[in-house]
Amino acid sequence: MMGPSDGSVPGLYLLAAYDVIDLLNSYTDLELKLSFFEIYCGKLQDLLNNRKEVHCREDHKQQVNIVNLTEHSCHNVDDIMTALSKGMQLRAQGTTGANAESSRSHAIMNMSLMHYGKLYSKMSFIDLAGSERGADTINTDKQTKMDGAEINKSLLALKECIRALDQDKKHTPFRGSKLTQVLKDSFVGN
Repeated sequence: MMGPSDGSVPGLYLLAAYDVIDLLNSYTDLELKLSFFEIYCGKLQDLLNNRKEVHCREDHKQQVNIVNLTEHSCHNVDDIMTALSKGMQLRAQGTTGANAESSRSHAIMNMSLMHYGKLYSKMSFIDLAGSERGADTINTDKQTKMDGAEINKSLLALKECIRALDQDKKHTPFRGSKLTQVLKDSFVGN
């Protein structure tokens, strides 16, 4: 999502930032708000507010809301990338049998275009933590094993939601994990 550390290729965040800022500069009545949070061991943490815990709630219209999530106003590409870099430094990282440095959380970055204080458009980027194989956790500590189990549980719940939507099932199990609860509106297109 960030691109390689040597900067040889821009990541998705940077490419989107350029496009969104171009759009923002084309219209005088739009404002860009950025939020960035992670789901780590079933808890939501605001990466733009020192990993303060936030909560996922459904309102009376069954719209998903992240309560107390920080939104930063961004006016240019540097504002976006600075906020993301600060958030990435706070994101849960760890060592596994497969990787020396591994994301231990799912990260969700939202770019919301506001028109006179009301949501006009929203783009979400979801950077999923990698799945864990049992063989990769043999020589790891208890916390790393618990992280891996939580990651696998949420990825399985995501797979089940995608499968239910693909097969036009009457019920989609969005409440299977915090990840699928948060992503519910992305699936149903609200």
